[in-house]
Formats: sequence, structure tokens, C-alpha cells
Amino acid sequence: MDSTCLELIGRVPAATPQDELGHEHALILQAQRGDRAAFEELVRLYESNVLRLTLQFVRSPEEARDLYQEAFLKIYRSLHRFRLQARFSTWVYRIVVNVCLDHLRRTRHRREVQPGSDNPNEPEFFQALPEERPELNPERALRSREIAQRLEQALGRLSPRERLVFELRHYQGLKLRAIGEYCGTSEETAKNCLFRATQKLRQELKEIV
Repeated sequence: MDSTCLELIGRVPAATPQDELGHEHALILQAQRGDRAAFEELVRLYESNVLRLTLQFVRSPEEARDLYQEAFLKIYRSLHRFRLQARFSTWVYRIVVNVCLDHLRRTRHRREVQPGSDNPNEPEFFQALPEERPELNPERALRSREIAQRLEQALGRLSPRERLVFELRHYQGLKLRAIGEYCGTSEETAKNCLFRATQKLRQELKEIV
């Protein structure tokens, strides 16, 4: 490549968030007009985040893939109703959340995960799940498994929305404002829902933590 080409390349500005937003809007408009290739590109933009979210609520990658496909099918069928004044990401994740809620209402399954929090004020039992490492002594490993089992049972007794808010906060690390947006409610409502879930879990686990 000669020096003139290199000089021209160096003058090309990097893509900005505004450029990316404009590109996304263009894809949405094309997809709304029936352009399948444009919709497939939108799927590629969001597929990893959508799949990661569905994995928080089911026991297997196969189930998560089913929810992923169901969510994108609903997105495709509802795309004509989307208005560009809203954030597309919020609209997409809200549909995914509703699919997960519907699934939780249909089944009592949830995927076993190891929650954690970077908030030092969170209840102690959030950090008390088992660590499957050989160096753990048998007594500690047994206690950790007991806590994990009790927490699993306690989470299963939460309402679908309480469980969803709890998992989005502690397993996904989302802020309450984002959780409120994804659930189609306010930050304050999400906060109250998280508080109720936490109180119920404290009560369920008070004997062992």
C-alpha cells in the first residue's frame, strides 16, 4: 500500500456512538419495510446479550436457545410497532424479559448460578454459595452446599417478578434504573420489588446465615 493510501486512511474518523445509532436506526427502518437482511443484522447486534440474559433463568443452554428464538420471533413480529423515539435496546430487552417471565410462570425451573455482589452492604448469604475447590475443608463445603440448596428453594418461592428483579440485579449486575426500564416500570418500583425479595430470602435463610 502506497503512502497516499495510508495518508487517506489516517484521515478517516473513527465511528462515533451517534454514527452507530444512525446505522441502527437505518437497519430498523429497513427491517420494518420487510428487509430480512437488515433484521438479521439487528439480531447479530443483540444476540449475545439476549442469550446471556435468557441463560439466567433456565437450566440448560438448549432451553436458553429456545427462549432466545422465541424472543427474536416476537421482536420480528412486533417490529412494525417500534417507534424511533424510544431506545431500541430497552424495547428489545423488555420483550426478552417478558418472554422470561412467561417461561417462569409456566415452569418452576431456574438455572443454578452463583450470585455475587460488589456492594459490601449486601446480605452475607449472597457470598455464601459453594466454591467447588479441593482446598475447601469438608465441613465448609457441606455448609456451602446446604446454603446453596436452601437459597435455590427460597428463590423458587419468590414471585416471578421478584425473582427476575433479584437475578437481574445480583446475577447480571444491572442497575435498578435499567431493571425498571426492562421490566416496564419505574426505578422505585424495581427497588421496592428487590427489597421484598431480599427480605423474603433473609427470612428463609435466617437459621443458616
